[in-house]
Amino acid sequence: MEELKNYGHQHPLLMLNEEQLIDNGNGVVDCSRCAEKVSAPCFSCVECCGFYLHKTCAEAPLELNHPFHRHHPLVLLQNPPCTSDQRCFCDFCDETCEKFLYHCSCGLDFHIKCALFTFNIGERNLKELEHVALEDPSFSSKNDGGNLGNCFVCWEPLAIYTYFSLDCGFNLHKKCAELSLKLNHLCHRKHPLVLQFNSERLSCKTCQVTPERGLVYGCSPCKLAIHIDCASPVPVIEDKSHQHPFTLFWRRIPFICDACGTEGHHVAYTCGTCSIMVHKKCISLPRIIQHTLHVHRVFHTYFIPKEYFESLNCMMCHEVVDTELGSYFCADCDVIFHVNCALKEKEWYCIVSQENGDDKSRDKPVNSITMVPERNDAGEATVIEHCNHEHYLMLSDNIREHGDKCCDGCLLLISAKFYHCSRCDFFLHKSCAELPKMKLFSKHFCGEMQFFSGSKPFILSSDSMFKCVECGVLSNGFSYKCNECGNHMCLRCFALCLQDAVKIPGHKHPLLFYYDYEEQLDCNFHLCGWCVLLPTTVKHKCDHHILTLTYDKINDYAKYHYCDIYHPHPVTFIKKIHYYLKCDKCGKPCDDISVECVESECKYIAHWECY
Repeated sequence: MEELKNYGHQHPLLMLNEEQLIDNGNGVVDCSRCAEKVSAPCFSCVECCGFYLHKTCAEAPLELNHPFHRHHPLVLLQNPPCTSDQRCFCDFCDETCEKFLYHCSCGLDFHIKCALFTFNIGERNLKELEHVALEDPSFSSKNDGGNLGNCFVCWEPLAIYTYFSLDCGFNLHKKCAELSLKLNHLCHRKHPLVLQFNSERLSCKTCQVTPERGLVYGCSPCKLAIHIDCASPVPVIEDKSHQHPFTLFWRRIPFICDACGTEGHHVAYTCGTCSIMVHKKCISLPRIIQHTLHVHRVFHTYFIPKEYFESLNCMMCHEVVDTELGSYFCADCDVIFHVNCALKEKEWYCIVSQENGDDKSRDKPVNSITMVPERNDAGEATVIEHCNHEHYLMLSDNIREHGDKCCDGCLLLISAKFYHCSRCDFFLHKSCAELPKMKLFSKHFCGEMQFFSGSKPFILSSDSMFKCVECGVLSNGFSYKCNECGNHMCLRCFALCLQDAVKIPGHKHPLLFYYDYEEQLDCNFHLCGWCVLLPTTVKHKCDHHILTLTYDKINDYAKYHYCDIYHPHPVTFIKKIHYYLKCDKCGKPCDDISVECVESECKYIAHWECY
């Protein structure tokens, strides 16, 4: 048995074969450096203190001059260089580093086995691969619906090339094990590109995506990086989303992608038949998606005639969409998205196969007015039977005749034309009475669901008290109830969610809902969702008149306005030292911070808490 002293342990270590390992620890022990299961040959402490090391971990150098990171040496550390409340991740396999690791001052961290494995690839020491059979993804027994995982070098799916699957847990394409260490590339003629770790977290020059891990071809003096797959793209790509193949075309200057409308660099793919040029990633754009911001499906198209739409603004960002470039659109509703806006949040859309049925057939309105016994000369229904009331309802516009009544649907004061019941105190706005019995709704995630799975049918309901899932208000009015999860939404919230733009009396422009608000509005007028829902008129017991919501430019309320519910005079903060007057609210002495009326003839005083 070989004996040696080893870094990180005070006792001598002995090398064990498989039989000795089983005798020492029943064959199931963890390496004290990498924390993985130990296999023979390995090292064990002669004092039997439970210290074991893989042979590779024991012989790991204290400093490693790595061929994929030539600027600084990688230093072996006993503990991760981060605080106790942070986790350290390996820049090769992306797993947590908990014990010994190789670290570089520029921010790179590696497990011992990851640093040594990539070192051997860089040094072309590939003995570990000599006895490993290549796997063909087409016939692999590990192929679970095409999901084999990713190559640890390029982080592209294993399923696209033949690959090695090693006992140590690493998977890599055969081509990635044989990559050239240097590359003369058309997109960077100044210097050769070197295979290296992306320590500066540079984005790929061709696809603009920042690789999170793995290797890239890079030029350190020019701070440039290119994905391995982008450095050697395939010459021809066929995809079911397009009827013709796409051919690789190297560009010396940037181009605009016809599929998504954004800039591309160097690597383009063209369809000569259709005269379009696209990013590689845009070849496989989903043709049809269902998005949470629109009830119908939207279709990807490369151009749209401008006269097709009344509005050319994206539903997501509200910026203009260039219809001569790619977009997602709904022809029936004049709804359009930028491609990148539509696909920005994965949980907000789902891909629809062309074989599925038409969603518009599910959205045919079913009228909640079940019968119309009478109409006027203009064809307007003057007497109706409604699905949510047992008596006939009559059309009226005489608000004074009925007093200050509220609509039993939305619970707001009746206004304009409305239907009422002559036999009981039941009122409905004309617009509330004409609501459909069922409506498809897209802006809803059922229960704990985190991803959008398509539009849900919502049913008009009025049979119980409910709590609105949007505003949280408890109500006994009408609601739309999700047919799947049972959640209710009040009519005001439901109507607001269906609108692309909201017009309010206090502002000259329509208000748009921003999902990524960056303070880009010209007139600097903002309202939260709660304030948009405020009714324009209300009735309150403090006044026999209707109260109207106002947007007065005079903000000196102490001088011009006061609240009748609280007190007609302005008040000021005081702190009494002597002569503690009694609080007008609770009757106890005001011996702490209080509020007092500023009018000298008024003797009002109250504790701040009481006020």
